[in-house]
Amino acid sequence: MSVLRVAICDDYQQVAFKFADWSSIADRLSIDVFTETIADEDLLVKRLAEYDIICAMRERTKFPASLMDRLPKLRLIATTGARNFAIDTKHAKSKGIAVSGTEGGAPNPTLEHIWTLLLATVRHVVTEDANIKARNPQWQTVIPFGLAGQTLGLIGLGRLGTQTAKVAKVFGMRVIAWSPHLTPERAAEAGVEFIATKAELLRESDVVSLHIVLAESTRHILKAADLALLKPTAYLINTSRGPLIDEDALLAVLKAKSIAGGGFDVYDQEPLPLDHPFRDLDNVTLSPHNGYVSHTSYKALWEQTVENIAAFLDGKAIRILD
Repeated sequence: MSVLRVAICDDYQQVAFKFADWSSIADRLSIDVFTETIADEDLLVKRLAEYDIICAMRERTKFPASLMDRLPKLRLIATTGARNFAIDTKHAKSKGIAVSGTEGGAPNPTLEHIWTLLLATVRHVVTEDANIKARNPQWQTVIPFGLAGQTLGLIGLGRLGTQTAKVAKVFGMRVIAWSPHLTPERAAEAGVEFIATKAELLRESDVVSLHIVLAESTRHILKAADLALLKPTAYLINTSRGPLIDEDALLAVLKAKSIAGGGFDVYDQEPLPLDHPFRDLDNVTLSPHNGYVSHTSYKALWEQTVENIAAFLDGKAIRILD
């Protein structure tokens, strides 16, 4: 059997070989690992044109129809995750390119990160950590925002939104929710107070957290006019997708300090450019899209990726995404 060329894309920390054993298929493959993300399509074609199999880490690299049309040898895209909106799976199928995904894995890395980011933001953990390490003589420089008795507004009440609500109640928070298709019955089932309009939710919330899928209908679901409704003491948390919020409007609000601050794990462009203005703000807590990442999630993702490639090589493709 001829050796197939494999490109592992966007493996920032070179984890593909740390968390999975590739030895069972290594003799049938020639594997290259790329640690940096390329957005430019021409450069991507130059990098990937000779590969038969591409491993995609979530949605870090986009695979639209235009790119796949320029990758003549591509036979399999093995992506981590049970879905990948950055891959045009319909077009891939029309070209005979299989797209496989992964399932299961660690139960709650994203929920853990949501609350890590939220708590670090409202309690100013990063600011005080930096002050202590900088030997600032002022002991205690920021007053943490207490959550008990405050209102958490959830935009989206799917699995993660529902789980987030349960934790909020442990802290004694009132939890309200809105989304374009949320019903009072669904909110009641989740034990959350239904709010009829987005504007009402934004006005009433002390902390707003987004838990909604990015689609054309939800892109910029929070625009400048929406952000203007937030209390000056409110915090905004986004661990879903960057383009759910109009980034220019968000930057304007944060720079003007019209709200207390925000915690963000996702951005319009990832990795975040080194000169991005988010990096200069003192009222945000930033993390590098770590919501789904943990040692246990990486183990599951990469072990299943190896299984998917092995099955494809044997002519019995599994976990195919439609």
